[in-house]
Amino acid sequence: MDLGIAGRRALLFGASRGMGRALALQLAREGVHVVLAARTEATLAATADAIRAACPAVAVATVVADLTRPEGRAAALAACPEPDILLNNADGPLPGDFRGWTREDWIAALDAMMLGPIEMMRMTVDSMIARRFGRILNIVSRSVKIPQHELGLSNGARSGLVGFSSGLARQTVQHNVTINNLLPGLFATDAQRRHVAGLVEPGGPDFDALWQAREAAVPARRFGDPAEFGAYAAFLCSAHAGYITAQNLLIDGGSYPATY
Repeated sequence: MDLGIAGRRALLFGASRGMGRALALQLAREGVHVVLAARTEATLAATADAIRAACPAVAVATVVADLTRPEGRAAALAACPEPDILLNNADGPLPGDFRGWTREDWIAALDAMMLGPIEMMRMTVDSMIARRFGRILNIVSRSVKIPQHELGLSNGARSGLVGFSSGLARQTVQHNVTINNLLPGLFATDAQRRHVAGLVEPGGPDFDALWQAREAAVPARRFGDPAEFGAYAAFLCSAHAGYITAQNLLIDGGSYPATY
């Protein structure tokens, strides 16, 4: 299927690794010019080189930018002033116990998983409306539907982003600007490895045992492949997805344990 977005411009946060990288590669294959934003220059450069090698006809640029910081958001917009596609994606905090979290921990979580993405929407949505095309995706987490006790910071902050996006999406869709939240389950990414490492406790199961147990608990009996995520997300960015908005879309191998 031709997604109908060749020549469009995408600004993609968290695109140097994992699911963000997979979306960047898939969009580039569709002829989209991509600007990759992340905090680490080395991984950005490696990802950009890989995409250029696979998709020599598209422009690939990078910007070292932190979604949580005003200067990071400004730098990203300077690199891609009027994106047609925006991906908000930031690492979540490590597992923990809410009794040990400080106000500063909560503010940092809100900046990464709610306030930063909202600011990026604020700074890009009107130009999308003016051009009558826009696709905004927020990578959230299944934890907004299946709260995990050790991820309280993520449960709270990401739920705030989901609530805000739901209202804004219903205002913009008449202008062919859609906003959707993707709720990934367990994917074989560096972020998942960090999460599992954070669950290891003295005297308890080691990393490999926890990893295998989590994989076995997925009805699909495997972790997701980031490429699967990239293909699904790319369709939501396509010209064919203008009637899909304000949705919280699970991609979790059947893990969500309910009908609705």
